Formats: sequence, C-alpha cells, structure tokens
Amino acid sequence: MTTHHLPLTTYAPDDAVIAENLTRKFGKFIAVNTISFRVARGEIFGFLGPNGSGKTTTIKMLLGLLHPTSGAANVLGYDVVHHPEKIRSMVGYVSQKFSLYTDLNVIENLNFYGRAYRVWGKQLDARRQIAIELAGLVGVERELTANLAGGFKQRLALAAAILHEPQLLILDEPTAGVDPVSRRDFWKLLYRLAAQGTTIFVTTHYMDEAEQCHRLAFIHEGHIVATGTPSDIKEKQMRGSVIEIDCDPPGRALEILRQIENLDETALYGSLVHVVARDVAAQQPQIERALRDAQIAIKSIAVIPPSLEDVFIARAKG
Repeated sequence: MTTHHLPLTTYAPDDAVIAENLTRKFGKFIAVNTISFRVARGEIFGFLGPNGSGKTTTIKMLLGLLHPTSGAANVLGYDVVHHPEKIRSMVGYVSQKFSLYTDLNVIENLNFYGRAYRVWGKQLDARRQIAIELAGLVGVERELTANLAGGFKQRLALAAAILHEPQLLILDEPTAGVDPVSRRDFWKLLYRLAAQGTTIFVTTHYMDEAEQCHRLAFIHEGHIVATGTPSDIKEKQMRGSVIEIDCDPPGRALEILRQIENLDETALYGSLVHVVARDVAAQQPQIERALRDAQIAIKSIAVIPPSLEDVFIARAKG
C-alpha cells in the first residue's frame, strides 16, 4: 500500500488517524478551529462535545466528505483530500440517524450493504454470519427492520458497517436515544472489535461511555479543550477542585451559589450540587454560610475527585 504523507507532519504507521491544525469554515463561521490529535491503531478514541461543537464536521473531513479549509488530516495512511475513496473503502461508518432500510429484514439489509461494499457470494455469506453473531442478531435475521427495538437497530447498523472488515470504525453518537442496557451491550461489542484490532473513533455525550474509551478529546466551540486518558484528564487537567453538596432544596441552593463571586461553576448532578472553585479551602466557609443564611439544610459537604463532566464544564468555561 502506498502511503501518502501529511504535508504538515510525519506519518507514523501506528497511527490510524492524524489531524493537524484541522480547520473548517463556513463563510465567516469557524466550525472546527485548528484542532490536532492522533488516534492509535486498535484503540477506542472518544470525541466528546455538545451539539454544535464541531464533532460531525470533523468526522465529515476525516471521511473526505468535506475538505478542510486549512490544516491536514491523514486516515489509515491516506490524505483525506487527495485519497478519500481509498479511506472510505477501509472505514466503517455508523451515523446518529439510523440509515438502513426499514422495509427490509435484517439479512436483506446486510446483503444490500455488503454488495455496496463489493462483498459478494460466499464471502458475503461468511462475513454476514460473523457480523450477525458478533452484533448479537442471532434469532432476528428474518425480522423486519422497522420492528426492531432501538438497541437492535444500532446493532444492525454496526453489523452493516463491519461487513467489509474495516480497519477503522467511525461512530457518530451511535447510542443516542438507546436505553441504558442496550448502550452497555453495544459497548461490549465495541470492546470485542477493538480486541480484534479494529480502531474505533466514537462521538458521545454520555460521560459513562466516555469513561470506557482508551483516550478522549473534548471539543468545544470548534476548539479541543482537553485530551488524554479518562484518568489523566480527571487527575491532571481539572482547573480547580469540586465541592459536592447534599442539601435541601438543591434548586434553591443553586440559585444562591450562582450569586457568589469566585466560583467557577455550579451545577446540579441529580439531587446533588457540584461547585468548581480554584481555592476550595477559602471558598467552603463562604458557601456554607450563604446556604445557611438562606435556610437551606446542608446534609453533607465535601471536596470530591472531579468527574469527566466536571472537567469538561470547567475546561469549556476556562
């Protein structure tokens, strides 16, 4: 295979994806702003960010569907601008919006997509069976796709995406709207694929899913604001510390605390209040006093290790 080097950096064979200063503008709007990251072969790489942060635009550039305004990207050894057809033949893609044919059954959908990937005859039969077993679709092969539950539809989308044995899977919010049990099962499938050597690039807004990635990048308003392993991000990239408050009523506590200066962020986590501050030792007495003055009952208050969500909120605001 001929390798086409990035114009801005040195290609490394252990990298499945390299992005360097990747930028995409739509008129004056900058959707993706000089982002750089690498994805190693065989890893699960999580790409996190709120809606409109630039995740899908980045994916479209990696697939060669959108040309970068500036910067460069290399996928599986090929430049995304000059060799998009080579890239797409080696990549499986699952979009957030279910895109298979609901009027076909499971086998018919897999046959259709297999042929679209130029997989034919006995090879298609063999790969289809492997995909059905891997994706947990045994027993529903003849079921009309329209009748499948959301979790099974996503399994089918994944099965269709791996029929041509791609080296890289790109999954854009693959479990959005899927129940928690189905989400957990879907991630078990991703780990099996990664163990077999498939590189997985996945966007998600579920922080419990982010914890399962080998490495992460947080994107906010087109900028990458944090990268690293989940543990590294929580331990080393948090700006400030987190105070967790169990109080009653929490909604009123949130209103009171948001009036205090020098608190970086306050947010509800279920029935608990999280406060991010640079100097928690100095801030905690003021927090307790403000809540008690407002006749809010404090059940407990303590400094806790930050969650990924805490870090993301703090980095995005910083």
